[in-house]
Amino acid sequence: MGLTGKNSLKPNIDIQIATNEGAPFRITFAPLSVADVYAQADDAANGAVVMMSGTVRSQTAGRAVEYLEYQAYEPMALRVFQDIATQIRTRWLDVNHVVIHHRTGRLQIGEISVLVAVGTSHRAEAFAACQYAIDTLKHNAPIWKKEYWRDGQSEWVSIGACEQLNCEVST
Repeated sequence: MGLTGKNSLKPNIDIQIATNEGAPFRITFAPLSVADVYAQADDAANGAVVMMSGTVRSQTAGRAVEYLEYQAYEPMALRVFQDIATQIRTRWLDVNHVVIHHRTGRLQIGEISVLVAVGTSHRAEAFAACQYAIDTLKHNAPIWKKEYWRDGQSEWVSIGACEQLNCEVST
């Protein structure tokens, strides 16, 4: 389903908000697929597809990480993903596709937590738009991350959107 009318920046671009496979904006407990996200951003009109993959690292600030747990306020997060795509298309007019997928639940070291892909005519715009997408997502999307360390301690981090909303995260 493409956007039409006053919300349409590029009427042939598919902007559906859904959690099902094949949707450009997705929040899921299932593992993310680099190949699927790339395929959604790819297009014959593209000169470049840039993808960012966020993974669970083994250390944070010198502390050994056991695993991460992500929670999201899904309807609002998906709306933020769509808003990010709209902002990108306003700023970089040659963007053909924006794809944002994020995991929730428990993720082990090395698992992919987020994938962002941007397909556009030129590489400079693709890199800039992809960086804008992940930076804006981390700041605006109501997605929370709790780090569990090997020493048995844990802490909530990356709650920029929650700070803006003045909300509390349950433990």
